[in-house]
Amino acid sequence: MNKWREALLIALIMGTATADAIAGRQNAANEPHKTSDTAGGISEQRAIAIAQQHFKGRVLAINQTDHLYRVKILSEQGTVHMVLINALDGSVVSMHHHSN
Repeated sequence: MNKWREALLIALIMGTATADAIAGRQNAANEPHKTSDTAGGISEQRAIAIAQQHFKGRVLAINQTDHLYRVKILSEQGTVHMVLINALDGSVVSMHHHSN
């Protein structure tokens, strides 16, 4: 998964103009099995959409562990936001931000 993260970060750095539109497509294209991992749960793309309702910006990474999606977003102001989303029902579990 580290190689996938590195590849995504490089792609985002090189293609910042359309990173928001591309991020969801890259996640689905690179790991299609993750869009329907959780039976009866939400997809990665839905988790990204929910996170971006709270914080506008580029998706740096999305990971799923147990029943949580962890979505990392970089805002235009340079703040990194971490949103934890329940993978079963799409509810926001917590939100954190860190200044760079």
